[in-house]
This record gives sequence, C-alpha cells and structure tokens, in this order.
Amino acid sequence: MPDLVVPARFNGPPASANGGWSAGALAALLLPPEASARPVSVRLHRPPPLDVPMSVEVADDAATARIDGDVVLTAAVATEEALGPDLPAVDLETATAATVRYAGRQDHPFPTCFVCGTQRPDGLRLEPGHLLFREEMTACPWTPPEDLDAGDGRVALPVVWAALDCPGGWSADLVGRPMVLGTITAAVPERPRVGEPCVVVGTVLGRSGRRTLTATALRRAADGALLARAAHIWVEVDPTAFSAP
Repeated sequence: MPDLVVPARFNGPPASANGGWSAGALAALLLPPEASARPVSVRLHRPPPLDVPMSVEVADDAATARIDGDVVLTAAVATEEALGPDLPAVDLETATAATVRYAGRQDHPFPTCFVCGTQRPDGLRLEPGHLLFREEMTACPWTPPEDLDAGDGRVALPVVWAALDCPGGWSADLVGRPMVLGTITAAVPERPRVGEPCVVVGTVLGRSGRRTLTATALRRAADGALLARAAHIWVEVDPTAFSAP
C-alpha cells in the first residue's frame, strides 16, 4: 500500500492539510475508483501534515493512516443514511448571487485555505454564501479548472471531497467561531469534468457544544444531476493553534 502524502498546495489551515482533500485521498486508497459511489466515513484524529508521508494500512472495509505509529486518519465504509439529507438543487444564477454574502470575504479564520481561501488564486475559490430564501443553506458555483484534471478529463477524487468540505462549515457561519473538520462521510457517484459548471450547496443540521453538524451536495449546473454529497462533524477550535510556524 503506498504512503499517503498531502502536497503543500492542498492546505486548509496554514500548516496542515485540508480535511476534505486528505480524507478523500484516504478514501481513494480504501476503495477502487469504480466504487467511489459507496459512502466512506473518515475521521481526522489530528491535523494531517503537509508533504509528510503517512503509512496506510487497509484491512477489510477500513483504512488507517499513521505517522511514526500515531493515528492521523481512519476511514471505514459507511451507510447511505450516514450521508445525511438529500439537499435540493440550486440553479447557477441563484448560487452565483449568493456569493456576495460569503462571510469569508470580511472575516476568514484560514484565508489561505485551498478550498475557500480568499488569498488563494490557485485554489478552488469557493465562496459559499447564504441563500435568501433558506438562510440555513449556502450555495456557490464551481467550474473545475484544467489544472485539476486527473488525466481522464475529470477531477481527482480528493479534490471532489475537498469541494464538499468547506461549504458545509460556512453554512454554520465560521465568523467568530472558527471550526475544523472532525469527520466527513462522502459518496461520489460521478466526478465532475474539468470546465463543467457545477453548484455546491451546504446546510447546517445542528449544534451541540463545540460540535456542529452539516451536509453538502455537488450538482451539475446544467441539469441538477447529483455528482457527490457529504455529511460532516465540525469542531470549534482556537485558530492560533493552527497558525503557520
């Protein structure tokens, strides 16, 4: 089994990996590409490092990534029910209009995040803003650029998981309450094509203490077809603990 390495480009907080990308990378090692529609749940036990090899062990329907014996990520095949609610489609015009309400433009705990960072011209540049008619939901457009081509004209699985990550957190509003991903459960029936306009929607499901539950869905803009979906558990943190050294 090859090591899992998160390239520095795919960071979340400045000194650690984006949770969705690293979780998707482990899921890709657990299941063959043709099985990406099966739900997989990944727990982040500690912030995944950047550019550091993590040994991976796969046994039955589970996988573990470690550094020097310490567990960093664990993954296991999950059920459809673990994916949370099936979120409704949002059209491209509505999703684009919602980006003007993206709170991260004014206050972002991790502005260099690969997925939603405002200081990352080479990132996904997702700007999920709240919908006027459903304030618990966010939406934003996403057209995958050509530099994310996995070699088959489609986006690599870890990037799809990354796109399913941050829009969930922003549905709960991260301003003044920064959170990091604790657990993500996702399924990807179809990876989007590069250059294909898509829409990502997110919704907050509930809060309990330092934990917040959210869900996201990625759909093709042209016909609203579901490409991928996820459910998350977020954990409130002190952002200074995730600052670059």
